Amino acid sequence: MAVPVVFFGVFFAYPVAAIVVRGLKADGTWHLGRIGEVLGDAGIRHVLWFTTWQALVSTALTLAIALPGAYVFARFDFRGKELLRAVVTVPFVLPTVVVGTAFLALVGRGGLFDELWGVRLDTTVWAILLAHVFFNYAVVVRTVGGLWSQLDPRQEEAARMLGASPFAAWRKVTLPALAPAVAAAALMVFLFTFTSFGVVQILGGPTFSTLEVEIYRQTSEIFDLSTAAVLTLVQFAAVGLILAVHAWTVRRRETALRLVDASLTARRPRGAGQWALLGVVLVTVVVLILLPLGVLVERSLDAPGFGYYKALTSDESGIFLVPPIEAVGNSLRYAAAATAIALLVGGLAATALTRRAGRLVRGFDALLMLPLGVSAVTVGFGFLIALDEPPLDLRSSWILVPLAQALVGVPFVVRTMLPVLRAVDERLREAAAVLGASPWRVWREVDLPLVRRALLVAAGFAFAVSLGEFGATVFIARADNPTLPVAVARLLGRPGELNYGQAMALSTILMVVCAVALLVLERLRTDRTGEF
Repeated sequence: MAVPVVFFGVFFAYPVAAIVVRGLKADGTWHLGRIGEVLGDAGIRHVLWFTTWQALVSTALTLAIALPGAYVFARFDFRGKELLRAVVTVPFVLPTVVVGTAFLALVGRGGLFDELWGVRLDTTVWAILLAHVFFNYAVVVRTVGGLWSQLDPRQEEAARMLGASPFAAWRKVTLPALAPAVAAAALMVFLFTFTSFGVVQILGGPTFSTLEVEIYRQTSEIFDLSTAAVLTLVQFAAVGLILAVHAWTVRRRETALRLVDASLTARRPRGAGQWALLGVVLVTVVVLILLPLGVLVERSLDAPGFGYYKALTSDESGIFLVPPIEAVGNSLRYAAAATAIALLVGGLAATALTRRAGRLVRGFDALLMLPLGVSAVTVGFGFLIALDEPPLDLRSSWILVPLAQALVGVPFVVRTMLPVLRAVDERLREAAAVLGASPWRVWREVDLPLVRRALLVAAGFAFAVSLGEFGATVFIARADNPTLPVAVARLLGRPGELNYGQAMALSTILMVVCAVALLVLERLRTDRTGEF
């Protein structure tokens, strides 16, 4: 456990603490009164209110729209099901910058809605809410649908034979069993929307600001580190509470249910009602997921002869020191390095969590999830402040970007590998140790062959999320080595049709790379490989 603890201590806790100390301590004196001043500001209270409100509404909308899809994927067997499952998961691994760009092409100025009906939704809360549903649809389908597919349907059938109506049987039998999974999915959606940055930054304009966006504004535009530090502490406390509740719901889900083989519960739809439900879900997927992505691709092809893609090979825009197309190679190299770091740290952490127990270990398990919710903006700016002097003078080193990206990848590696490692029979390890095998050889000869598939899946997720990391990278990626999300954001921030078209082209490239990574890992997944 030493390597993961040191990694998170140096590259997560230390940069975040450096920002907080820099903002609240001056001339050797703590200015804790600043906390009350910031929280008493009407503008900050509005940001806190909007952050919470939009997260609650986004979560409710996502559950309402995605739960029918979770049922369809859990209980129905139909042609193209696995491909459709991969399609609905694509938005989740897409960078939030690409999600914002796709909806900008759909509902923004000159977008599809504007052209057809003269309707613009950018800089409105509806664009933000729809983009959040688009991004989190797969969270509900995977989390709730995965459990739903393993619930024994004969229990609900028995209730109906005893005279209960279909709704009453579902409410009294299935819903209580699904409640922990629904709660876990709701908490994860709330976490992702509460800390939303890229989507709100692109679609919200100057009107709407979440905590994450406000931290970025206070840090990079106003240079008010004390306000940013207070907002970081508020977000840290909120995320810690959310993760604690999430851990409780996960433990309930793991210990309170009796599950059956998922392959035995799915069947072809029966009757007009079930076929109609399948049709509604398919239409939802087309309108909610495929339409924004299709419009994004179409906008990238607006210029004749792939003009926007060809423009990526020159640096005439003056935004970068290199042609924008070089961001593709940069992102791939950074993501590969970040994946290697995430696999090393996450694999060691998952192994330690498997072989140890106790309250301290459970606390460390929760700590590993914090980078998903704590401000990536704070982490990125903290890197610049904290890692700028020996022995950790890394500000000019290329490794800084992969380190920031790996912080986001590690939780996915742990969540993917942990259930599989826990399923390994401890007696196999004990037998190998009795025969004289070292701990390293036990891992190599016993654990690795059994978790190899999960390791590949974890690598795929880590690569995809590293490729799309934006909040921290926007601070530390140099102008001569931009990543794809940073390049897209900077192009969108400049006026002009050419810049807009190049942003669409780069977003399409990034979407294709993420989709390919997802399809590869989807082929590697099994019903028992990892948690979503």
